[in-house]
Amino acid sequence: MSLESRTFRAVGYPLRLYSGTGALDKLKTEVDRQKAQRAFVICGKTVASKTDLLGRISDNLGSLYVGAFDGMDKDSTWPAVEKGVAAAKAADADLLIAVGGGSVIVGARVVAILMAEEGDPFDLMTQYPEGKPAYSPRLMAPKPPIINVVTTPNTAMNRAGSGLKNEDLDHRMEYYDPKTRPVALFWDADALLSAPAELIRSTATTNFSSTLRTLGATDMSPLVEGDHRHGFKLLHEALPRIMEEPENAALRIDLCAAAFLQNRAGDDDQGRRTARDQTGASAYALATALHIRYHHVWQGESTSCVMPTVTRLTPPENIESAARIADALGVWRKGMSSADAAGATADRLDEIYRGIGMPVRISDVDIPKAELPLLAQDTLKNFNANPGNRPDDYVEQMLSLLEAAW
Repeated sequence: MSLESRTFRAVGYPLRLYSGTGALDKLKTEVDRQKAQRAFVICGKTVASKTDLLGRISDNLGSLYVGAFDGMDKDSTWPAVEKGVAAAKAADADLLIAVGGGSVIVGARVVAILMAEEGDPFDLMTQYPEGKPAYSPRLMAPKPPIINVVTTPNTAMNRAGSGLKNEDLDHRMEYYDPKTRPVALFWDADALLSAPAELIRSTATTNFSSTLRTLGATDMSPLVEGDHRHGFKLLHEALPRIMEEPENAALRIDLCAAAFLQNRAGDDDQGRRTARDQTGASAYALATALHIRYHHVWQGESTSCVMPTVTRLTPPENIESAARIADALGVWRKGMSSADAAGATADRLDEIYRGIGMPVRISDVDIPKAELPLLAQDTLKNFNANPGNRPDDYVEQMLSLLEAAW
């Protein structure tokens, strides 16, 4: 314990959250609270055609419901968002309701941005000037309020950053706007049960892996550490049960709570953290490159493919960080070096991922080894992984990790 870790700030954002059986019945209350008259839904084909969620929303909102765009797709592609913007404008929407997982929620945020901002979307997105740090333009126009009805326990649910897949570019189209945080969140039991167990497993694997890395920080405030530790506890207990209990809505709500705690801790930690966890940053960059380039690979699978190898090959310089992470998985032993602890952590991650049916090598998801250089290049422009100057050998470092993970 140090005074430095007790010198901190905490932030909060206006948000109402409804959870459990019949939670979605409170939707009109939140639309009325925003004084909206034309609520418009953004979702994907599965929600529109294979669930009753649009019918429930329409019945609940009555004349306040003005339609839906059901074309949001995996990884929130630029063509889908363009169509979503046109549809929302045509409906004269004054409030957006995102119904789905992370891709839908991210896409809805960018729809809100482009409904309000003037200018070229390619000028509004994060810029990567050669030889300089990346930066996100300030997006100052008021945005239509957003309500998120989540179907998977994703960390996109109440964040402010968004990334779109665009196959015509060498990186994602990234946007950041705090005004796109939702005014309300719904963890409706039936909505969460509408998602396949495999998709819940994938999303929870991503959250489990990233939350584990946060436990290595040695200077967390008590609020941040509390959120990370309880979030990890929820994930660690739930992850092995997802496939065994596919109809357990309470389990899915616990996973939503873990994602929410992870986000809250991240908000409170901004401004204090001066160094990023290299293992987590590298794994995130590699995993993002995988699931963006290959449509058949989900984010959780791309994470489990690389995390054990990256953990093993990039041990923390600080033995205390390595020890905290290893201890969270029950593999820390007195006298271990940082490399020993990282190796034991990687072995345990292998066991956990395999135990729930997740891949642990890139070759497990049918990625040709000859295409690894393309993936390494894809990692170069990823704001969440590395917003600063990229070292000259960054791509070579990423390729080395990819080859080891293949």
